[in-house]
Amino acid sequence: MNSESKRTTVVVAMSGGVDSSVAAALLLEQGYNVVGVTMKTYDFDEVGGNVQNEVSCCGLGAMQDARLVASKLGIPHYVVDFREAFGHKVVDYFVGEYLDGKTPNPCIMCNRDIKWGELLRKAEALGAQYVATGHYAQVRLDEKRNRFVVSRGRYSLKDQSYALWAVSQPALRKTLFPLGQMTKPEVRELALKYGLRTAQKEESYEICFVADNDYERFLRERVGQLDREIAGGDIVSDGNVVGRHDGYPFYTIGQRKGIGAHGAKMYVTGIDKDTNVVNIGREQELFHSSLTATDANWVGIAGLDTPRKVHAQVRYKDHPEAATVYPIEGGFRVEFDQPKRAIAPGQSVVLYEDDDVLGGGIIDKVLM
Repeated sequence: MNSESKRTTVVVAMSGGVDSSVAAALLLEQGYNVVGVTMKTYDFDEVGGNVQNEVSCCGLGAMQDARLVASKLGIPHYVVDFREAFGHKVVDYFVGEYLDGKTPNPCIMCNRDIKWGELLRKAEALGAQYVATGHYAQVRLDEKRNRFVVSRGRYSLKDQSYALWAVSQPALRKTLFPLGQMTKPEVRELALKYGLRTAQKEESYEICFVADNDYERFLRERVGQLDREIAGGDIVSDGNVVGRHDGYPFYTIGQRKGIGAHGAKMYVTGIDKDTNVVNIGREQELFHSSLTATDANWVGIAGLDTPRKVHAQVRYKDHPEAATVYPIEGGFRVEFDQPKRAIAPGQSVVLYEDDDVLGGGIIDKVLM
């Protein structure tokens, strides 16, 4: 037991998966006083889809797995009700962005407002000094910069630093990522060693509250009279109407499905919510060299005063590309060294220096 962990309480966000289970076990082994907390964020009968889903972090099976893992480890376990906050800050955001013609990433808001918002406040109320999750990422105090810096996890196939750009400095100060130096196979091996029931549990890749991965079904059920308001819009290519669509919220930049056959490979290149138009074009029309972003949060630096060379990533599974970031009023502008494919407003752009997250923001407009 090291001096830091002795008598230090950590609340571990236990989703019922193998990653958070092993995170709790590792911290316990290191001598921390560990408390497991599972967040109840929505009801399946309200979001629809796969109401019997047992893989999602809010399924009854997942909560049961978290409880049994906590019992195996001999740590207390609580279920906390964050449904109201999650509904307002994550689900309503998700719906609103799609209705605005954008492609949101609700995990960003969940991390910022729920895990490092509501959960952190609950942890403090329980007397905990830290919160921990099973994210494959790292956090450290950079004394030279006097900043808590998020960096990529060692296991590049599961690196989750992209989704953490919006977490504040005060929250990062109270954060532990026990899996930051581990690979997924190593985590499963440890779960087997500890005898945890989640050792071979499958992963869930869809948005948790859209358990069937059917965003169109979810939006139609969530928004009354949606069909009446948006159905029957035009699909436009080179200024000409070439088809009709079922509603602009059901499309995203780079999509091919649902736009019809046009004698060549065509993709969604733009969405205009005001005219209910979905623009399509050839693949070369998906490439752009610049974007602007709002809602910036700076992690590795205190702020941006002058242009800076970075590597920018515009989606979770994206390959970061060399770029220059410029400060602008209300956010920043990114200019890529080479044109970037399928930049979608509403997604996050995350700025890296080597493996460190410098900051990020929500893509507002695509330029050039």
